[in-house]
Amino acid sequence: MTDTRREKDPLGPLDVPSDALYGVQTVRAQQNFPISGLRPLDAFVTAQVWIKKAAALAHKETGRLDPKLADAIIAAADEVLAGEHRDQFIVDPYQAGAGTSHNMNVNEVLANRANEMLGAKRGTYSPVHPNDHVNMAQSTNDTIPTNIRLACLSELGKLDASFERLRSALAAKGREFDDVVKAGRTHLQDAMPIRLGQEFTAYSGSIARGLRRVREAADYLRDLGIGGSAVGTGVTVEPEYPALMNKYLRQITGLELRIGQDRIQLMQSMGDVAGFSAQLRVLAIDLSKIASDLRLMVMGPRTGIDEITLPAVQPGSSIMPGKINPSIPEMVNQVCFQVIGCDTTVTIASEHGQLELNVMMPVIAFNVLLSLRILTNAAGVLADKCVSGISANREMCEYWVERSAALATALAPQIGYAKAAEISKQSVKEGVLIRDLVKREKLLPPDQIDDVLDLRKMTDIGVPGASSKGTGAKSRS
Repeated sequence: MTDTRREKDPLGPLDVPSDALYGVQTVRAQQNFPISGLRPLDAFVTAQVWIKKAAALAHKETGRLDPKLADAIIAAADEVLAGEHRDQFIVDPYQAGAGTSHNMNVNEVLANRANEMLGAKRGTYSPVHPNDHVNMAQSTNDTIPTNIRLACLSELGKLDASFERLRSALAAKGREFDDVVKAGRTHLQDAMPIRLGQEFTAYSGSIARGLRRVREAADYLRDLGIGGSAVGTGVTVEPEYPALMNKYLRQITGLELRIGQDRIQLMQSMGDVAGFSAQLRVLAIDLSKIASDLRLMVMGPRTGIDEITLPAVQPGSSIMPGKINPSIPEMVNQVCFQVIGCDTTVTIASEHGQLELNVMMPVIAFNVLLSLRILTNAAGVLADKCVSGISANREMCEYWVERSAALATALAPQIGYAKAAEISKQSVKEGVLIRDLVKREKLLPPDQIDDVLDLRKMTDIGVPGASSKGTGAKSRS
């Protein structure tokens, strides 16, 4: 049996493990919400501790909090921020509305550790009390919205670095493969030629644009509503507190932050977080499309298009020897599906606020932070274990592009759309290359054929055969 201590909250007494830094309200939450078996994500814990440390510093400066107690709270917070006591944050992500359980978990851990530093026992909550001192001038209702903003901003740098690495790897492949002409495909059917390098350069551009949208959405998160207290009006809060909190949070986190101009609005609305989550979803949509394209182009190697080769990262089958699968892109697709699902949850939860508060903040926090984490990790793995090692199968690219029925499009300016359509159909029916049909049917003068059907020229803006002698009208006459 684990030794326990007896603690009491407004609902009555409860046993708490004697070695726990958390207290009675955390245990009550643990008993009430045995939902997922998950613990709070690290960023959610860290951000709440940042707020508690900043509050202790602010109240020490105003003189509202005894400097000795403030210093103990600050020291306890620093231990957590250094990686200690992380196992003491135990409340399931699916918990009571607003995040009161998580807030009290943090309050109790810091109070108990501060009291230990001051020579008191865990569970006595004297001289440092979780509510009176650690939570001074705060409410769950203004700390958790602030937490979500800080947590997202703190993870943004890692996301940015990971996706920038992926963008750079895709751009490098764009340059490497710029001379590889391949068949374009629209509707998964033959289309005009494109360079493999152009495809990869476009992937790089999609990532760059997606990152830009995420950064723009993140800027709204820099407005903090801390100091709003219970309903955004600032009851129990000193007038100088919001500015002091902004000052100390900037110092502690290194983040660029702003004092919210309308703390009631920032408490009522989760729109800024929903907007940020939406841009993570858009980034995931483009990322998933890229992963799916890689899976299509590597399809084979004997019964598919086999235009590229991906690095082999693991055996692909427990029964088929020698099989290698596009495992990394498959993982990326799954991550992106999860992110889209997370955003759906954030969207619905953000809409379900009522009057002065959105009580669905715990599930909002969990889902947006999960999206950040898995997108960051997936993009880095895709860059390092897949994209950087991709090679082009030049022979297969050449093979397929020459057999594309869409090459007849290049003939249209010379022989007209209707005749070009006949040639395309005839090519497919007879299994004859467009180039060979043109020669056989004498559709163009011999000196124009190579110019009109120059595959490399087709991948740049221009009219096929425009540099040849004669015009389409002349050829049809």
